[in-house]
Amino acid sequence: EDFLTLIFKAMMKDALNSSHSVSSAVQSSEQIEEMFDALSYIKGASLLSMLKHYLSKDVFQAGIEVYLHNHNYGTAQSDDLWDSMNEITNGSLDVKKMMKTWTVHKGFPLVTVVRKGKIISVQQEKFLYRVEPENWTSDASYLWHIPLTYITNRCNFTHCTKAYLLDQKSGT
Repeated sequence: EDFLTLIFKAMMKDALNSSHSVSSAVQSSEQIEEMFDALSYIKGASLLSMLKHYLSKDVFQAGIEVYLHNHNYGTAQSDDLWDSMNEITNGSLDVKKMMKTWTVHKGFPLVTVVRKGKIISVQQEKFLYRVEPENWTSDASYLWHIPLTYITNRCNFTHCTKAYLLDQKSGT
């Protein structure tokens, strides 16, 4: 419950146009300090949780183990974690490409779901809580790779969860 409260507080900050991305190039030590705020930590934790649920707990754990093994006693960058996950998924999913859309873009998507009979349509757009004119920039080109999970009436949540990766503005 406490984690959810933190997530929603971070999302409120991230929904403002004055937000910042989780990962970006830095030029000075002051910029490094600015990057490591509550938003970065909570959003980062949420993104790792999202990835774990999409890949499965076992695949995610194996990716973390490869990452820790490959980089023990050394330095690492965020791409190193995604490369370790790619190693475990054997190219079935480009984890780096997917996660870059979440770590390089500021904010998060709003996904609209419409059902017409057996057809489900989904569409994404950047969510903005409040537009701040002094900080407004157009983010119309933002596109996230959104892992969506769902179940049907033929199964229950623990036995046959299905996944769909929305990597376009809309999908069916």
